[in-house]
Amino acid sequence: MTVTQAPPTTSTARAPAPRPRVSLEPYLYLLPHAVLFFLFTVYPIGYGLYISLHRWDLLSGTQPFVGGEFYRNIFTPGTPQADFFWKTLWNTTFFTIVSVPLLVAAALGLALLLHRPIVGRTFFRAVFFMPGILTVSVMGILWRWMFDNQIGLVNAARDALFSAPPIPWLSTEGLAWVPIVVGTIWWTLGFNMTLYLAALGNVPLSLYEAASLDGATPWQSFRFITVPMLAPVTLFVIVTTALASFQLFGQSLVITNGGPSRSTQSVIQYITEEGFTNAQYSSAAAMGFVFGLFMLIFTAAQFRMMARDVKEG
Repeated sequence: MTVTQAPPTTSTARAPAPRPRVSLEPYLYLLPHAVLFFLFTVYPIGYGLYISLHRWDLLSGTQPFVGGEFYRNIFTPGTPQADFFWKTLWNTTFFTIVSVPLLVAAALGLALLLHRPIVGRTFFRAVFFMPGILTVSVMGILWRWMFDNQIGLVNAARDALFSAPPIPWLSTEGLAWVPIVVGTIWWTLGFNMTLYLAALGNVPLSLYEAASLDGATPWQSFRFITVPMLAPVTLFVIVTTALASFQLFGQSLVITNGGPSRSTQSVIQYITEEGFTNAQYSSAAAMGFVFGLFMLIFTAAQFRMMARDVKEG
C-alpha cells in the first residue's frame, strides 16, 4: 500500500498595492476661487470679529481688548445700541412680513395671467420685468416724488379726482411704509414673475386635460395641480424674497431716510449709521454679527420647514 502525499503548498505573499498618485491638478483649478474666497469672505469675517472684540478707534494707536462688551450693549435694555438695534430690526421684520406675501402672490397671479395665449403677452411680460433693471436710487427717487407730501403725483390725483387735501405720506408713522412697500413690489415683481412663468411652462398639459375629463373646476386644477407642481419654485421664491427683504437699505434710505422718528429705518441702515456716522466701528461690527446669526437661524428654519412641506406635498 502506497501513500501519496500532497505536494507542499507554497504561499506567495501579495505585493502591496501601489498607492494612488496624488495629482495637484484639481487643486490648481480650485486655487483661484480659494484665494478669492479667503480674501473676500474668510478674512473679512475674521477681521470683523476681531474688531467687535476690541475698542476700535482709528485715531488711537491702541485697540484694547474688551471681550463681549459691545455684544452685551446690544442685549442690555436702556442702552442706545439695544433700543435702536431692536427697533430697526423690528422695522425690517415688519417690512418682510408685509412685502413677501404680496410679492409672492402678485408674481404668481401675473404669471398665471401672462402664461395664457393673450394678445400682447410678450409686451406685458417686458413691461412688468423692466422696473427690475433700475437702480435702487432711481427707484427711490421716483417713488419719493410720487408720494411727496405736497407735490406728489398721488396727492395731485386725489386732489383732481376727489378734491381731497394732501396726505403727509412721508412724515406720518405707518403711512411712510406705503411708498416703500409699494415701490419695492413694483421694482422686484418681474423677477419672481419670470421664475413662475418658467415653472408653469414645465407643468404637463396632460394633467390639466385629465383633470378636465374628471370634471375638475379651474379652482380645483389650480389647487391640486398648479400649486403642488410649483412648490419647489415657490420655496425658492419665498426664501430669496425674504432674504432680500431683510437686506432692506436703499429704499428706506432714499424714500424716507429712515423717518419719521426711525419708524422706517432698517437694521442695516442703523448699523451703517453706527459705524460710519457715529464712528463706533466695534459696536457696528458686533451688531453685524448678531444680525448675521439671526439671518442664519431664520434661513435654516425656513428651509427646513418649507422643504418638509414640499416633500410631504
